[in-house]
Amino acid sequence: MKRLAIIVLALTLGLSAMGQGQVTTKKYRLADFTDKVTKIVLSGNSLLDGALRQEVLNTWTISAFEFCTVDEFHAIKDQDLYYFLLAAESRFKGEETPGILFLTLVKGGPDAGEGIAAMPEVISLPITSAAGSSGRDLVYLGALVQAVQEFTLAAIESEKVAYSGSDWFNGRYAREGKMQTICLAQEDLAENLDEAQLKKFMDEDIHVVEADEADAVYQNGDYNTLVSYVVAPFMPSEGSYSYQLLFQAQTHALFYIHRHKIKAKTPEGFLAEDLKRLAHKR
Repeated sequence: MKRLAIIVLALTLGLSAMGQGQVTTKKYRLADFTDKVTKIVLSGNSLLDGALRQEVLNTWTISAFEFCTVDEFHAIKDQDLYYFLLAAESRFKGEETPGILFLTLVKGGPDAGEGIAAMPEVISLPITSAAGSSGRDLVYLGALVQAVQEFTLAAIESEKVAYSGSDWFNGRYAREGKMQTICLAQEDLAENLDEAQLKKFMDEDIHVVEADEADAVYQNGDYNTLVSYVVAPFMPSEGSYSYQLLFQAQTHALFYIHRHKIKAKTPEGFLAEDLKRLAHKR
């Protein structure tokens, strides 16, 4: 399948690089967000672009926005007039090729001349394997657009949030997880997760179902239910990561996100340690 993005991002999920000679905080850099136009960069892939365009039109409310092409992005990315929301491939240290496609919000400015990785990052969330669409990514893309907006607004108000990155979303599970039913797609479970481990950490409100059923629960907006989604490279290599996510079906809010490096003992998907972490808050 045609690759979903043509922009390669050497992504580090953490603190964005500071501009040379400047000492500013992320909250300070974000202070102008609502006054700036957010450019939604369309990659050229009709499937992804169509879905992203529709989700933005339906849900983007936190700033003025305009759509642009990749060529237009490169022509204006060094201007501090804009923020940019784009789908970008990542290649972590040790990976042979980019493994995951991320939905990334970055700020334009002079650092852009050194590449997207040098641009101040607001938040990045995994969409799908960089090798191509799984189909499920289009189901949850709207929730990721929503999550980017929720984090950005919170980061504008709080320095702590601004530096917490995607870990901020886990606070929702810590507060409300014990009250939620969890619907885990069978394909989202790590291949080395055995029945004994499932029995140890699961309760009567945690269910394992086929992916189609999990997606239907999400799309139907079932009450008080979290649905799993996993993003990992199609062909993991040394340095590759797996991301485990839970979205609330009714609100589409991101409630849980955790990553681990993919190795023989920690394959992609929800590990026993994920279930233990989830069970601890119930």
